[in-house]
This record gives sequence, C-alpha cells and structure tokens, in this order.
Amino acid sequence: MSGLEQLYQQIILDHAKRRVGEPLADPQGGHPAGESHQHNPICGDEIRLRVELDGTTDQSIIERISWEGNGCSISMAAASVLSEMAAGTTRGELLELIDEFREMMRSRGTTEPDEERLGDGAAFAGVSKFPARVKCAMLSWVAAENALLDAAKA
Repeated sequence: MSGLEQLYQQIILDHAKRRVGEPLADPQGGHPAGESHQHNPICGDEIRLRVELDGTTDQSIIERISWEGNGCSISMAAASVLSEMAAGTTRGELLELIDEFREMMRSRGTTEPDEERLGDGAAFAGVSKFPARVKCAMLSWVAAENALLDAAKA
C-alpha cells in the first residue's frame, strides 16, 4: 500500500470514529430543512440525514447537516466527511460536490480526485475500485441530494 493510500485509509478510519454531524438534530429557527432515509439492503448500512438551509434557492447556505446511522466504516466516514465539507456551502455548491463525488465513485479508480475541491472526500478514491463498496460510500451523499430536493419544497 502506498503512502497516499495509507493516508486515505487513516482519514476514513478517523471520520468513522469522529462521526461529524451525528446525532440527527431537530431543525433550528424555522430554517427550511429536508430529510432523507437511505438503506443499502446488500450490506445493511442505513442513514437518516437532515439538511438545514437559510432559504430555498441554489444560493441558500447550508446551515447544518446532521444524521444518524449504522453501517460499515466507509458509510459512516462518508457521512462524517460530507457533514464537515457541506457546512457553509451553498445548496448549488453542495449539489456540484455531490456530482463530483459521484463521478469519482463511478470511475473505478481511473480518475484522480480534485483534493482541493473534495477535501477529505478524496480519500474515497480507492473505494471506487470496489463496486460492492461504492454504494456504502454513496449512501449519505444520495441522502443529502434527496434531502436538498425535499428542503426546496419547504
């Protein structure tokens, strides 16, 4: 294993333990909020994720992402990384990050992640080589995308 792969593995393990954004929090101050529950029946990973915004446009700021879940280190770490990255971004920026993360996960390890854009999310590049684990990494990102759509209806 290369030094970079070891670093990425350590980032994933660290986030799986820290679990930034957990537990699921009640929306504050009347902010528009959306929620999504996702389940991976193949491995049993499960997450309920809530996004709070300061409005309903693409320029609305993500006030908070909170979640609760159970699953493997990859799925829990992905939720933690997402929660940490999303704070302070706009709804539109977060949707772009979700698309970038999705493309990286679909690449099967053939594309280099943009570490500047994806931050700790780039640590999941190695996971993309294992199709059975891609769903684990994507679970919270899909939940966030659906929660953003739900919040736009608020």
